[in-house]
Amino acid sequence: MKAEQDGDLLEDSPQEDGVQTNQFSSISPPVSPVAQDEPFSTYFEDKVAIPENVSQVFSFRKLWAFTGPGFLMSIAYLDPGNIESDLQSGAKAGFKLLWVLLGATVIGLLLQRLAARLGVVTGMHLAEVCNRQYPTVPRIILWLMVELAIIGSDMQEVIGCAIAFNLLSVGRIPLWAGVLITITDTFVFLFLDKYGLRKLEAFFGFLITVMALSFGYEYVLVSPDQGELLKGMFLPYCAGCGPPQLEQAVGIVGAVIMPHNIYLHSALVKSRDIDRKNKKEVKEANKYYFIESTVALFVSFLINVFVVAVFAQAFYGKTNIEMNKECNATGSPHSGLFPLNNGTLEVDIYKGGVVLGCVFGPAALYIWAIGILAAGQSSTMTGTYSGQFVMEGFLNLRWSRFARVLLTRSVAIIPTLLVAIFQDVQHLTGMNDFLNVLQSMQLPFALIPILTFTSLTSIMNDFANGMVWKISGGIVILLVCAINMYFVVVYVTALNSVLLYVFAALLSIAYLCFVVYLAWHCLVALGVSCLDFGSRVSNRPAVLIEEQSEYDS
Repeated sequence: MKAEQDGDLLEDSPQEDGVQTNQFSSISPPVSPVAQDEPFSTYFEDKVAIPENVSQVFSFRKLWAFTGPGFLMSIAYLDPGNIESDLQSGAKAGFKLLWVLLGATVIGLLLQRLAARLGVVTGMHLAEVCNRQYPTVPRIILWLMVELAIIGSDMQEVIGCAIAFNLLSVGRIPLWAGVLITITDTFVFLFLDKYGLRKLEAFFGFLITVMALSFGYEYVLVSPDQGELLKGMFLPYCAGCGPPQLEQAVGIVGAVIMPHNIYLHSALVKSRDIDRKNKKEVKEANKYYFIESTVALFVSFLINVFVVAVFAQAFYGKTNIEMNKECNATGSPHSGLFPLNNGTLEVDIYKGGVVLGCVFGPAALYIWAIGILAAGQSSTMTGTYSGQFVMEGFLNLRWSRFARVLLTRSVAIIPTLLVAIFQDVQHLTGMNDFLNVLQSMQLPFALIPILTFTSLTSIMNDFANGMVWKISGGIVILLVCAINMYFVVVYVTALNSVLLYVFAALLSIAYLCFVVYLAWHCLVALGVSCLDFGSRVSNRPAVLIEEQSEYDS
């Protein structure tokens, strides 16, 4: 399946004046280094050394050296938006949609593989490559779309933290105060990499462990039916499912595959000390990063399964009035959340904690809140890194570290704080649905470019996608985009407003035109030569000198 398996590796790339040259498509050349008053620092201020002279086909020492970026990437599969999608899936469809979660995670792994390979082979992340490959206007539009996706994701993450603080404090910490606390501690935690990259990665590992223990505790407490769980995971069928379950299945795909995570992962892999002139090292790095990503996403999948199974076992088919009675029986102050009717129980991450507390006791509520806090805190940190990489790559920013963190935090935090001030903690599900739609719409702006650039031999040389990857990647992207477009259509048609329909129609025309433009470049990169009339993305080689030390610094 890999391009390097299709034939023997080519000889090393040529060098000019001791600098490695790469074949990039004939676009604008790399921007010249800008003089700086202070050293430019980012997540890659120090690099992790890879053990040498390890002759085995597989080495745990080398795998450990490459371990880190995949787990940071996997945080996006565990953010509060995903957790909310999981619990709603369990409450609305029981175990019947676990196979959708499994399929979405596998698709996510394949897409993350492309992102990691781009960063490893080129030494540049996706935003930097987009900056060099697309003309100015499309590049700016693409940047704005990705920023919207990051803002939408960050709002879910920060509000998830705020809800966790609210639950842990028994309502004493309001939503807006929780947002401010999250802003403050995120600034503190983000500077952990000043004490070493491995310490930062260890901190993320600790947060993932907290999530696993918290949601694992709920799983053991509820003791789901293992037979039904396995049946739901491996039988791609949903007996008796209707429109609500179908919409939930689409929501799972939209929550799992996130556009900004493609940009993030392509940047994180640059943190290892790899000699890109040595193709054996590049091939080895691709192998170990793929193994690490597989392990990381397997862990995230298990945590997601814990959440789905808990709500499938305990709350599937429950009504509001039943939950109201249970909360009243245990003396919970939250029984008013559930109206006295026979409507199907509607839950979100806030109500999810409440119902766990009503049925299984206060300890279940607090442990749930700790898990949500770990999910929100870790994902808001990786979201901030995504914002930095995207802004630096698309705009070629070379600001001080504090200025970049402040700007990327402010872009997402200001709208989040406004929502927190004017929205009640109990009524955020509608906004979460809107944010999921927003991110679904941005998916093509990550998936199409990553398939385009990893298919270009003028960028990837002999590590470009082979025919199998080109075809399967194109099918996967078409499937994911079609599923998410269905999600958007369902959401828009439920608005019941002619004015909004007209506005949505106008936006859709502009949106589709830009997607078609990106798809045109992608098809040219995939080898549809009949479309190559004036495309600026081409496999025709044009050797450009890459200032490798500048991009890796």
